[in-house]
Amino acid sequence: MARPSSSAGGDSLTAQWHQLRTQALTQWQALGERERFALTTAGVLLALLLGWALLLAPALRTLKTAPAELDQLELQLQRMQAQAQEARVLQAAPAVPSAQAQAALTASVEHLGPVAKLSLTGDRAVVTFNGIAPPALQAWLGEARAAARARPVEAQLARGPNGYSGTLVLSLGGGA
Repeated sequence: MARPSSSAGGDSLTAQWHQLRTQALTQWQALGERERFALTTAGVLLALLLGWALLLAPALRTLKTAPAELDQLELQLQRMQAQAQEARVLQAAPAVPSAQAQAALTASVEHLGPVAKLSLTGDRAVVTFNGIAPPALQAWLGEARAAARARPVEAQLARGPNGYSGTLVLSLGGGA
């Protein structure tokens, strides 16, 4: 049994290609010198435009924005390294006794005034906020973490027009 040849389709395409090429060359030679010059110029301009749009413009844009992006990434890296260093310092700090942690947390909540209420249960503390400003919340969290070694374990906060409202459950790092 004879195997069908796949070169028959390839020969057909090659023949069509040669026929189209011959027709194009014939039409090209039939054009006047001015038309050939105009078409050549248009082709060169189109190739330059495509080369600019696809190759050069994206590369130049990347070169232009790269320094700013590198600076931004460097700042982000520095912030992350500072946070990692702070975490190492906090991990190395001695544990705070439970009574001292509760006292520190109570004092920090009292400094917030009427926007925060504290409820202590064992090694857990629930702080309810009612319209605390974001900077005040951030500062208070830093103070609670540093003074009482309290870690947030659950947060249900919603941002409203007056700040954040909701609850924050903290785990006290109680020790000796």
